[in-house]
Amino acid sequence: MKTKIWAHRGASVAAPENTLAAFDLAVQQGADGIELDVHFSADGVVVVTHDETCLRVTGEQGHVNQLTLSQLRQLDFSRILPGFSRQQIPTLAEVFDLIQPTSLVINIELKNSITLYPGLEQAVLDLACTHHMSERICLSSFIHYSLVQAALLAQERKLHVPCGLLYSCALYEPWMYARHVGAQALHPHYANLRIPGFVDACHEAGIQVNVWTIDDPDHLRMAFQLAPDAVITDVPDQAIALYKAVAGQS
Repeated sequence: MKTKIWAHRGASVAAPENTLAAFDLAVQQGADGIELDVHFSADGVVVVTHDETCLRVTGEQGHVNQLTLSQLRQLDFSRILPGFSRQQIPTLAEVFDLIQPTSLVINIELKNSITLYPGLEQAVLDLACTHHMSERICLSSFIHYSLVQAALLAQERKLHVPCGLLYSCALYEPWMYARHVGAQALHPHYANLRIPGFVDACHEAGIQVNVWTIDDPDHLRMAFQLAPDAVITDVPDQAIALYKAVAGQS
């Protein structure tokens, strides 16, 4: 089974994270998918950025959910990578339009962990259907209640949208928990791969394993040898090259 390479916030070492430039570069580098994060703007648009505030990536104050799309568009989201051309915050619809002609999948993290966004699950599913991407997305969140809600909404619409449970610390038999809440995947921190038999136990239970976020070559090599379903990385080009090398040795 081939381990997929998903670009974390796009090719986010070489281009500003969570921008169209980063996602386009991930496509060019040969990634199998991209990972991104979504919030609501003040006027209810689903926008793509990681933090609840704009400060880290733009240098400007302001909460994403307190600024309209027009106000957010006035900020430069390339400030995190000095010297890069000015980048606006993308909407999820724009990312769908960019990725739709390709074969990539999109892992959408619902950022419900600090700021609660009632209706975010429904809005994401609506956009996925409108842009003919419902078969090429998976949803993830650290707030598992949000994923249960998303799964119920998808079921009502007869959509096949996998949900992946994000977590960091080691859990006991998390594949059983995933089945209990109706999730199709686990999205653990990559350190969980060191638990003996972890990937095999998940697969035997019918649960996929998509791990985050691995950039170190030694850690990538370890992951590829253990064969999770996907590895999420900031350096998709390097991960692809290393995967080919590891696969060639087996």
